[in-house]
Amino acid sequence: MKNYLLFVTLPYAYSIMRPLQDEIRRRGDRAAWFIEEGCPDGLLPGEERLHTIREVQEFRPIAVFAPGNYIPDFFPGIKVALFHGYAIQKRIEAIDDHFTVRGWFDIYCTQGPSSTPYFKKLEAEHRFFRVYETGWPKADTYFSPETNRLPHNDRPVILYPPTFTRNVCSAPHLMEEIERLARTKPWRWIITFHPKLDDPQIIAGYKRIAAENENVTFFEGPDKMPLLQQADVMLCDSSSIILEFMFLDKPVVTFRNSHPGPHLLDVTRPEEVGPALEKALTRPEELMREIRAYTMHHEPHRDCRCSARVLDAVDDFLAHRGGGNLRRKPLNLVRKIKLRRQMHYPLLKGLFR
Repeated sequence: MKNYLLFVTLPYAYSIMRPLQDEIRRRGDRAAWFIEEGCPDGLLPGEERLHTIREVQEFRPIAVFAPGNYIPDFFPGIKVALFHGYAIQKRIEAIDDHFTVRGWFDIYCTQGPSSTPYFKKLEAEHRFFRVYETGWPKADTYFSPETNRLPHNDRPVILYPPTFTRNVCSAPHLMEEIERLARTKPWRWIITFHPKLDDPQIIAGYKRIAAENENVTFFEGPDKMPLLQQADVMLCDSSSIILEFMFLDKPVVTFRNSHPGPHLLDVTRPEEVGPALEKALTRPEELMREIRAYTMHHEPHRDCRCSARVLDAVDDFLAHRGGGNLRRKPLNLVRKIKLRRQMHYPLLKGLFR
């Protein structure tokens, strides 16, 4: 039996790595979770949690998976990057951040044409990690027959999940218009925020709208998948969740998207939101074609075997020592010390390994 560790720093990690856990168990192996201090425990009954670093070391995972930007170097096993989303340009620096190599990982599991060629270049440049195009584990959920079917709502459902990034977040600009539309249109609204959107005034404003209008629900929970399934149309700005919603073959209206294109119905004024939503609900044929082409560029793997390919990549890396000729990872001393302090681990232990 092989042991694998799933490392969680933010709630979105659960839905990314659960398909991976399912595949690990299907193979007769064991998966356990380590949740960083301060992150909510979103585990389900029957899921195994390790609470201490000592428990992790005794568990001796052959691989540790993380959808975030860092991973403890003092955990046993090879370190595998899964990404928290796709390489979309929600702001100028975001695309660069997606391709930033910080020296934590042995393997990067890329998703498709929007990510693999760039990481292959970085692999050749740095030579201390390997790149495998596997597809995103969460895509196994999106393209399953149970998930990828259109809803049958008695009236249209609009999902609004704005990004937390301040300079592109639409929440401050659309509050009044969403409240007006909730009063005047025969639509149901679901509003949910990213855990990093922490402006108390904005949160309170949208909670008030939900409390005063029976057509509006304010959702607070880590698992957004049921919301994506339920909604007919999304209203957003420049969040990566746009792409995930489009995987379900559904249209998106955006407000001042940083990189608009023919796959979106983008508007620049609040009063344009309502007419754009009306148009999106008709699912124009040309728009839907553009959506399908756009999503295929980011995620061509639709066979529900992305998680299987991730585990196969780990096996290949271990069997061939990464293909040979790998350099040592950079010492990364400042980041390592910072993470040791954060996780209450001895500062010097294994620091120069």
